[in-house]
Amino acid sequence: MVAAHRGGGVSNPENTLKAFKWCVNTAKVEILEFDLYLTKDEQLVINHDKSINRTSDVEVLTNSSEKYYIADHTLDELKNFNLGYNFKKGEEYPYRDLVKVDDVNRKEVLAENDLCIVTLDELFGTFYEENKELLFIIEIKDKEERGKQATKLFYETLANKYPDYLNRVVASSFNKEVEDSFRENYPSLYRGASVQSTISFVATEYLKVNIFDQSDFTCLQIPQEQYGINLVSKSIVARAHRRGMAVQYWTINDENDMRTLIELGCDAIMTDDPELLIKVLEEYK
Repeated sequence: MVAAHRGGGVSNPENTLKAFKWCVNTAKVEILEFDLYLTKDEQLVINHDKSINRTSDVEVLTNSSEKYYIADHTLDELKNFNLGYNFKKGEEYPYRDLVKVDDVNRKEVLAENDLCIVTLDELFGTFYEENKELLFIIEIKDKEERGKQATKLFYETLANKYPDYLNRVVASSFNKEVEDSFRENYPSLYRGASVQSTISFVATEYLKVNIFDQSDFTCLQIPQEQYGINLVSKSIVARAHRRGMAVQYWTINDENDMRTLIELGCDAIMTDDPELLIKVLEEYK
């Protein structure tokens, strides 16, 4: 299966509604992958980093290189920035001139072009009626108490407004407290493996002491290599499959690596370049 990592940042500005719409409506990917952060006014927004500096024009508007952290600002404040500003296609930056610093209708123009920060609610609402078959890989990035609050809002949004997506989502966190919160409070949700859970699963496989592994996640989401250990292994995939777990590799942007993993028998590949992965998959038909 094709999982668009951050909405496929090669073809469109990552984590924007423009990117997600392209993935679903044009590329026809099966899975959208993205991360969530909690804003100052407790709205769940989609972004990979703690701040919006890397992708947006925040430093131009604020005339400062200080980090503009999501946790320190409201949704309304965050909506003011162009998340396509630093997107590069070839040698061009196609969205840099979309709005000027002093444009009074910045938010409206950015919203019309799907280039402002997007909430979880907005993304689900965009696809819910017409795309019930969509799948999602979602990571909560906040830690500790903020992470727990984010998981609560995440589940409530799903259960109360988009119940048909409840069994279409695999949720995860690299933070153990947040992972435990998912497990204890929302046991019906499918969960991805945290780093700690992945290390335990892989270590017991390599040491041949599988009997001691207590993994209870749904999807084994792993890179090709971790801490110098090669994780592209037929035995890892086979063992996960015996346990009823899907194996999903990230983040794969090289076509030869894609072929290796396809032939290994993994279930999904997360990529910034879904167009390339779709092309490679066509060869196997």
